[in-house]
Amino acid sequence: MNTNERNTDQYRRMTETSLSELLVRLSIPAILSMLVTSIYNMVDTAFVGQLGTSASGAVGIVFSLMAILQAVGFMFGQGSGAIISRSLGKKDIEKASEVASTGFFLSFFIGIILACVSMFFLDQLVLTLGSTETIAPYAKTYCFYIILAAPFMMSSFVLNNILRFEGRAALGMIGMMAGGFLNMIGDPILMFGLNMGIAGAGLSTALSQIISFCILLSMFIRRKTQVRLSPGLISVRPALIGDIAATGLPSLIRQMLVSIATMILNIQAAKYGDAAVSAMSIVSRIGMFIFSFGLGIGQGFQPICGFNYGAGKYGRVRKAFRLTSSAASGVVAFISIIVIVFSGMLIRVFRDDPEVIRIGTRALRLYSVSIIFVPFGMVTEMMFQSTGHKIGAAVMSTLRSGMIFIPLLLFLGYFRGLAGIQEAQPLAYVLSIIPAIIMAVWFFRKLPREEEK
Repeated sequence: MNTNERNTDQYRRMTETSLSELLVRLSIPAILSMLVTSIYNMVDTAFVGQLGTSASGAVGIVFSLMAILQAVGFMFGQGSGAIISRSLGKKDIEKASEVASTGFFLSFFIGIILACVSMFFLDQLVLTLGSTETIAPYAKTYCFYIILAAPFMMSSFVLNNILRFEGRAALGMIGMMAGGFLNMIGDPILMFGLNMGIAGAGLSTALSQIISFCILLSMFIRRKTQVRLSPGLISVRPALIGDIAATGLPSLIRQMLVSIATMILNIQAAKYGDAAVSAMSIVSRIGMFIFSFGLGIGQGFQPICGFNYGAGKYGRVRKAFRLTSSAASGVVAFISIIVIVFSGMLIRVFRDDPEVIRIGTRALRLYSVSIIFVPFGMVTEMMFQSTGHKIGAAVMSTLRSGMIFIPLLLFLGYFRGLAGIQEAQPLAYVLSIIPAIIMAVWFFRKLPREEEK
């Protein structure tokens, strides 16, 4: 099959295949990638937890740094990907390749700049991220290796998102899963086999990110994709760069607010000792595992939404939204019930410390009950972003990711202490469903009823 035939076949698949079949086909690779990443995060937390409570707390600090790097990577990845899917829906492959090349090379360059700045201010950075004096030495060592891999980590998110939005999620899954598995293998070997301790965990993460980057890049070099990556296709037009950045802005806002919220959470929890920081860090990792199922389904929806919106098939956009939000909510609710039942046991797996278990169990149960409200808002935000409604996506991202949670965290933390810190995120999730419903209703009232020919 030549290139034109392959492109035509992909267009028909994205615009004519049964939505349930297409969603399953695109969601499963995304879910598997998310699960492997999430499982790695939990395995990494468990291994580091064997070094002590302070070392376990350092994982939460590093998570904040990685969230910042992911924020920039997702901005270019989601921004490029959303434009690419709409362009492919309009059969404009040249523009899609220009956007892909610009987003990829720009993210790598900015990754180098962020790495240099972070390395220079490493001591101040770990304290800003919420380290206590006892956690800081571990966090500094771990962060050093993460910073070295920053350009590759950020660019990997761009490559993976381009593949997803092109409708080739399986190719992205290969790169992301390979990195995750290598990370899980590398942790025990470097940490305990070579007696590197927390430095081994950081080095394992850095190496796996670089290898994952190489695998993802090879998909483009071997011409497995519709779009091409080439320095010659980089655009310096402010309009295009601005469009990529503006489209990806909700992802940047979301990830940055998550990072800021995590830092505030660490600072608030640090008032109650390393056990509180460690417990909330563990809850965040387990919570990400629960959410990864819903997020993977949502990521399968994004290329369907963008592709069909670009092709003028608005009825498929409506049907895909209903199918995705229902499926994501149902799956997340099912996983949450299991986690609630075994919450204490799960916390103990990561850190067998009575105080950590006590704090973490209550927080995890509250989190699990409330997370069933999240998928609808997540899918609504993804729909706005995939269709190019930048302001709506930014508003949804701001509300869902931090502007409700952060004030609640400060307010409840002040008046209810540690209990308030445990309750802030769950309450924010429940309240976030209100603006999501309002925004979704507004969008569908504005969406044309007639299909474009």
